[in-house]
Amino acid sequence: MVDISLPFIDLLRMGAKMLNHRIQQYRMTTNETVVVPTSYGKVKGVKRRTIYNHHFYSFEGIPYGKPPIGELRFRAPQPPTPWAGVRNCTSLGNPPLQRHFIVGITQGSEDCLNLNVYTRELKSDKPLPVMVWIYGGAFQIGEATRDVYAPDYFMERDIVLVTVNYRLGALGFLSLRDPDIQVPGNAGLKDQLLALRWIQQNIANFNGDPNNVTLFGESAGAASTHLHMLAPKARGLFHKAILQSGTALCPWVEATPSDWAFRLAVELGFRGENIDKEVFRFLSNVSGSKIVHAHNNLILPLEEREYILFAFVPVVEPYESEDSLITKPFKDLLITSWSNEIPLIIGANAHEGLIHYDETKRKPYLVNELDDCVYALPAVVKNEREAHEHKELGLRIKQAHFGEKEPHHSETLLQYLEVLAYRHFLNDMHRTLLSRVAYASDVPTYLYRFAFDSQHFNHYRILKCGKSVRGTCHGDDLSYVFYNVSSVKLPPESGEFKTIQRMIGMWTAFAATSNPNCDEIASTQWQPVEAKDVELAQPKCLNIDEKVEFIRFPHEKLKIWESLYTNDSLY
Repeated sequence: MVDISLPFIDLLRMGAKMLNHRIQQYRMTTNETVVVPTSYGKVKGVKRRTIYNHHFYSFEGIPYGKPPIGELRFRAPQPPTPWAGVRNCTSLGNPPLQRHFIVGITQGSEDCLNLNVYTRELKSDKPLPVMVWIYGGAFQIGEATRDVYAPDYFMERDIVLVTVNYRLGALGFLSLRDPDIQVPGNAGLKDQLLALRWIQQNIANFNGDPNNVTLFGESAGAASTHLHMLAPKARGLFHKAILQSGTALCPWVEATPSDWAFRLAVELGFRGENIDKEVFRFLSNVSGSKIVHAHNNLILPLEEREYILFAFVPVVEPYESEDSLITKPFKDLLITSWSNEIPLIIGANAHEGLIHYDETKRKPYLVNELDDCVYALPAVVKNEREAHEHKELGLRIKQAHFGEKEPHHSETLLQYLEVLAYRHFLNDMHRTLLSRVAYASDVPTYLYRFAFDSQHFNHYRILKCGKSVRGTCHGDDLSYVFYNVSSVKLPPESGEFKTIQRMIGMWTAFAATSNPNCDEIASTQWQPVEAKDVELAQPKCLNIDEKVEFIRFPHEKLKIWESLYTNDSLY
């Protein structure tokens, strides 16, 4: 996520970057167009070339669902209405309605159920592996656009890449308990599911193999991917997965408390009782832009201290229905998950907690008032442990991360950010690994750690921390997977270029063969995790840095965080 409180001059520079990026992307479009049939109508695409002059075919803004407006607002998506003639898909469709990730103004549209297909070749001896990208952004922001997720690096390989727009915030994740209203939640996840069904029906027309689909995402996109791995209705819609810095177990994924819809309505002027039908009727008649702007005003100060970060995120749906996706606790689905039969890559960045650097600098009380670290305990732990145990458990975290020092903003900021890295990412990645070695032992699980620290190409760290801080922030891996508005053409001998080639080599090798080993890392053998190592909280991982090494995962505090849970709640 981008800080909308950046100085005005920095916002202007970012705006200029985005404009220059779009001009450059326009210049990389050729005059060659092509028409492809789909089950809903024909679409026209265009031939483009990448920043490194590789040609590919681009089809953008293809509808995979009806516009979720009017009666469909907040509800499960419906297949699109077929069209006559040829639909022009040579430019991007609408991104979802949201607050702009730079300047904070409203952008996008409620009519956003569209996807993009990029393919190296429309005809080949055999169909190409398909990779489907789900963007992150805390379920609040994000867009399948070339500003953020341009396909250039993937289009150097024999791959079909699909990027999907889905609903965000309350428009995508509002949940009401009254079954008559038919808004149980997870509409944004159901958008993604409908897109996966569209891909199964249509991707062969774009030279993609519907029997070889890899679903992958980062942060909320990774959590979404994992939730589809747990959802019975997604069985067979993809065949392997990559989770970059997120899982369904992360504490920012599942919604709590349960009265967000009522709070939202009150914030927007509702004066009635907390009755679902009345709340729904009110919200159905409020403009989408007002709903989007009210999101950030709902979290109370105490909830902020408890690290409740976002109001509208995935939920355990309150009742069964024809459109139900997830009606059991996420953790409970790990045991019987259909995805225990498919290969997985999972990993994190070396300094995930840097994503909170600027916020913590602005709010020093977050560190200064940490005290016995009870605030840092995961909600799952607090809910299952007796209140008198909380302080002792919090002190375990304090001792592990701060030693004998008292947490203080000016002295222990980096230790605090390390706590957040464990609490928000690493701890729950480890819990996911434990479930994989317990329940998915017949298929490989590959673990990585992304640690490449570029002074100028780790774009999220530069954005969140400025240029003086070093490390590999949450989101920094994206710059080495997708060309974006901040990217530049790199010399082939640079470490940044080599890292891009490694990441794309591994990800596409996995998509093609279920094994990420490839020529780009030929000097190292990336092996799946072993149960005994994971159970000791010492799994081996591929460490992706200036050089690539297969090492012990260098986060030795995992065992301490694991000790906070009872066996029943761990995984």
